[in-house]
This record gives sequence, C-alpha cells and structure tokens, in this order.
Amino acid sequence: MDDMTGITEVRTVGREGWVRACVPTLVEAVTEKASREGKPFLEIQLCDALDRFTLRVWADNPRYEDCKILATGACLRLEGEFHVHPTFGLEARKWSFQALEDAEKENFLAGPVELRTRQEADYNFIVSEIEGTQDPRLRALGEAFLEKFGARFRRTAAARFFHHARRGGLVEHTAQMMRYAGGICSANPSLHRDLLMAGVLFHDCGKLWENCTAENGFAMPFDERGELLGHITIGIELVNSIWKTLPLETWSEMIPCNEDVRLHLLHLIASHHGELEFGSPVQPKTPEAVALHYIDNLDAKLEMLARGYKEGTTVAERIYDKVRPLNIRPVAPLATGT
Repeated sequence: MDDMTGITEVRTVGREGWVRACVPTLVEAVTEKASREGKPFLEIQLCDALDRFTLRVWADNPRYEDCKILATGACLRLEGEFHVHPTFGLEARKWSFQALEDAEKENFLAGPVELRTRQEADYNFIVSEIEGTQDPRLRALGEAFLEKFGARFRRTAAARFFHHARRGGLVEHTAQMMRYAGGICSANPSLHRDLLMAGVLFHDCGKLWENCTAENGFAMPFDERGELLGHITIGIELVNSIWKTLPLETWSEMIPCNEDVRLHLLHLIASHHGELEFGSPVQPKTPEAVALHYIDNLDAKLEMLARGYKEGTTVAERIYDKVRPLNIRPVAPLATGT
C-alpha cells in the first residue's frame, strides 16, 4: 500500500486543484437516487479509518452497473483525480477501482500506524487510571467493564459525525477527558477524583451500541437498542448490571455507602449532556457532574475545531469555513514560538 494515501490527505492537497491519487477505501453504503430531472445516479459512501466521502456515479458512467452491486464492507483501491468542491466537498473524476489484495486489506483495516499507536497509548492510559482508583468498588466496576467489553470499547466511535467520529474514537475521547479531569482535580482537591474518573469512563459507555463499528471494518451500523434507548439510558442500564455482579458485601461497612456511590455515578451518566433539551434526563446537581459536563463539552469542541482546521477550506486568510456543529467560522490559532 506504499503508493496509496488516505482520504484526509487527498482532501488537503485537493483544495489547490485536481490531484491524481490512489486511495484505499471501504464501501459503507450504495444508494440509488435521481436528480430533479429524473436522471438516475448512485451515491457511494466511502470511508477509511479517519475520514469519509461520497462518490457520485451517474447512469451514463460505464462503471454504473458494477457500482450498483458493490457489497457493503468491500475494500477497494480507488484511483483517479480528486479535488475539493466549495459546495460538494471532495469529488473524484476519471476514476477506477479494484478490490484490495488480502495483505493490503488487512493493513488498511488496521488503520494508519500513527492512529494505532495513539489509540493503544490512550487505552493503556485508561487501564492505568482504573488500576489507580482508590475506591475498590469503582476500581472493580471499571475492571469488569474492560474485561467484558474492552474489545467493543476499542472499536467504538465517540460520535457518528461531529467529534472523534472514527473507529476507536471513544477511547481517544475518554483518555483525553481523563487527562483533563486529573488536572481539574489537582486544581480543586475537593472533587471526588475516583468518582469523576469513573464518570468519564462510563458517561458514553452506551455508545458501544450506538456508535460501534463492525469487527472487521469502519462501517457503523445502526443498532436497535441504540435507536430505542439512546446511549444515556443504555449506560445507566449497563452500570447497574455490572454493579450487581460485584461482591458488594465486602464493602458493606465502607463510607460512603455502596448505594450512595452507585447513585452518584448514575447521576454523572444521566446529566453529562448538561441540559434537558440536549438529551439529559436531569441537569448536573453535584460538583463532579458539573465538572464532567464541561470536560466532555470542552474535549468535543476542541476536537471539532481541530477537524475544522485540518479538513475545512479557508474563506479568507486565516479564516476557515463554518464548522456546522459549532456554528462558527474558526480563525487560525495564535502561532507558537520556536
């Protein structure tokens, strides 16, 4: 795969005009559509470990019939000319595709080396934070979660579109939130560090059913449990189910009592969106819940900004096109000294 490059890299150089490239991609979906004039075309959703784009194929294209029968999950070598349209985003022309060889496919599905290395370090950091938890109940809860769901956790995205929307993105999001939480607890020792760290670990654990990618790919299929219940409800249910398996009688004399610990952790999960209109059934009502909400919001928004700088087009010198979730046009950050 030495001659191939990623979607994000093609998007970056494609802002300057048409560029020829060879891109390994996975087919997420093929949808038949028609223009306003009734002309049929296909929208092929393609992705890699970090990015995705839509390839539009019109009915007069000689590859149209071949594209109609592309299987979801197929791994392709897409070669052609690419550029970034100011309205439609990344586009391709004069393209062709062929299936990846087995060795190429295995390497592609593993993701870029830099991403794999970063996510492995993040996961190990999460494990170390759990192992360092002083409260034995919260430590046992975290260890049981990773033992049972660690593999699923490691391939789950933090969101479908807006932030950390990639395989393993939830691990990245969780680890960075733990780093923020550690710093805030150092600045404010009155916060219950173990509880806040457990809240970070479990706040989005329901996304293991909302945003989990396939075991052998990047596609993120919709899940009935995720659609019917949502990740907050699932997270509460998951924590309660694991909690019941713990040897709680061992800690029956501990202060705070077992039930208080459980309820405060569930409150963190229930309130982390911050407002009722944003999906939380309750607002944050404890110091740790308030901290968790803002840590979550901070990391998500900084990731959106980073993505806007990396993938967005400029509308003027040092001013980038609008980042829709934030509803702002980002301005280039202050340069750092050398």
